[in-house]
Amino acid sequence: MISRDNALWLQFWRDRRTDFHQKTVNQLLTRFWPNLQPDLGSRVFVPLCGKSLDMIWLAKQGHEVIGVELSPVAVKAFFRENHLQPSKRRVGKFMLWKAGRISILCGDYFSLVSTDLGLIGTVYDRAALTALPEDIRKLYVAHLRLLLPRNVKVFLLTAEDVEATESSDSADSIDAEINSLFATDFDIDLMHVESVAGLESEVSGHLSELTEYKVYHLASLAIIE
Repeated sequence: MISRDNALWLQFWRDRRTDFHQKTVNQLLTRFWPNLQPDLGSRVFVPLCGKSLDMIWLAKQGHEVIGVELSPVAVKAFFRENHLQPSKRRVGKFMLWKAGRISILCGDYFSLVSTDLGLIGTVYDRAALTALPEDIRKLYVAHLRLLLPRNVKVFLLTAEDVEATESSDSADSIDAEINSLFATDFDIDLMHVESVAGLESEVSGHLSELTEYKVYHLASLAIIE
């Protein structure tokens, strides 16, 4: 399953089918990141980072940023488009690209070990979790637990498409999934929910779907103890 999805992701970048890439810094990040109260200068891990401009913003806040990205096309584009001159060296199973406060490990997330990342203070998941098929999400979170120290914080942004006519039951089911994935190790705080209208149906003229965004702050139970 994982290898199949990897092949599809690599093909998206090779074919430049990257409409999912946000061309500006995510406004929910800039709005709600300060409420997480991350330690100044702490190391931020961005899984499945693509060429996200959010990494530039996080670095400007004084953080050391380390992402992991499968596609070398995406990694190369990130540094080129932001006019950064990276150094490159082999780290374990990855090629490490680094410029200033930003590093990206190019390779398979599931091949990461904790020593590849160093000491992480905060995780920024910019809808990486909800971009994965449901049957891989548990594997993703289980691997994340192996990579992180006990006293870590997580900024989790989820994005789910829902039918415009659906009830809030859909939102409740997403909450249940987040709870089942993280509640064992984290205190979960839902900070914000908003829905953005999709495109009108060419047949009915009505909105065909909504994208629902949620911002969670997760604090390791080790911090609270």
